[in-house]
Amino acid sequence: MREREITKIIIHCSATKPSMDIGAAEIRDWHVRGNGWHDIGYHGVIRRDGRLESGRNMAVPGAHCYGHNAASIGICLVGGLGEDGTTAEANFTPEQWESLARLVRDLTRKFPDAGVHGHNEFAAKACPCFAVGAWWEGIKAQSAGGDAIEGRA
Repeated sequence: MREREITKIIIHCSATKPSMDIGAAEIRDWHVRGNGWHDIGYHGVIRRDGRLESGRNMAVPGAHCYGHNAASIGICLVGGLGEDGTTAEANFTPEQWESLARLVRDLTRKFPDAGVHGHNEFAAKACPCFAVGAWWEGIKAQSAGGDAIEGRA
């Protein structure tokens, strides 16, 4: 199988409350049984404790950002809603920020021409509830092996 050309890494959130400790299995179920898709839409899911769980095989286009799936990798942070279930907020844990920074660094090494984006750059949504571009610029400015910084809305 020919490797896909990746031009975008798109960050999402699961639009779940911080008290919901879900992962790729639950999101896969929502996407397959709830949406009728053949698999989870994301290539990776970062749980509240920072663990990265595999989603769709990266060799296969995702189903996470309409019009941009063919040449992108979709990563989902669990969270993004307040406990009220309606307020969008970047309530991600320090472990999630660390894992996200590590993953995006690895992906941009593998796909050096890929830009790093938030889902909200391509759709009228709050997702992922922080300014991905500013966050990524901050991460790149840090020294290699430094601590990840939290996103800013």
